[in-house]
Amino acid sequence: MLTGVREQLGQALFRRVAGPGGPATRARIHDTPGPRWFGPDRPIRTVHGDASMFIGGLTALLLQSLHPLAMAAVAGHSGFRGDPWGRLQRTSTFLAVTTYGTAADAQEAVDHVRGIHERIRGTTAEGVPYHAADPHLLGWVHAAETDSFLRAHERYGARPLDAAGYDAYVADTARVAEALGALDPPRNRGELAERLTAYRPELRATPEARAAARFLLFQPPLPLAVRPFYGGLAANAVTLLPPWARGMLWLPRVPVVEGLAVHRTGRALTRTIRWAMTPAREA
Repeated sequence: MLTGVREQLGQALFRRVAGPGGPATRARIHDTPGPRWFGPDRPIRTVHGDASMFIGGLTALLLQSLHPLAMAAVAGHSGFRGDPWGRLQRTSTFLAVTTYGTAADAQEAVDHVRGIHERIRGTTAEGVPYHAADPHLLGWVHAAETDSFLRAHERYGARPLDAAGYDAYVADTARVAEALGALDPPRNRGELAERLTAYRPELRATPEARAAARFLLFQPPLPLAVRPFYGGLAANAVTLLPPWARGMLWLPRVPVVEGLAVHRTGRALTRTIRWAMTPAREA
């Protein structure tokens, strides 16, 4: 009976993040022979293959929203409200292909995304033009994502890396960022922290960013029965945000509660996800 529950939960989670074509895509990514951008011993495979990504992904979306130009592009072109699961599935597939797929498939995925970015242009409510292919904007999105995934893995990963391992993870992600068009992405954790600090003067919580945070944290398109599970992930995603980012988004900090309850819940949830999805990865 326990095995059946495990399989059902794992399959349900996999369908959510990978979509109906997930099994075929997984087989193509992992079973197609050929050179890869990253070998089996690279830290990017360890981080991106861990259940902590469920929390880190939410943190990344919240942090990325604080750049007004990035948020305007998302609000105007991504359809995250109308098709949030489709956006999640496309993002997870891109991460899987570039992390584990053949070099040819990884380059094809990057070229596809670059084509989309090239077409996304517009103007914010304040009249500031934006272009999703802008290397500076791509640099912010990359830095926020990398930092969020790293923080989540450091706290909730099954096998946290040492300092050198996380530096190598940042270097691995720079390979993908450069392919997407970012210029001189950070290659170690120190450079990553400096880059995030350099972007700080450009950041603010627009009404669109706060609306996106409310949607992600309090209005997820999920059945009521699973919202407490999601709520635990979301609460832990908020705790990973830098304090200044939480302040911008009006997300209060309660240190005692977070330390005693939220973090423990996050560890329990990621263990459960890892337990449920292990058979799916081995299938």
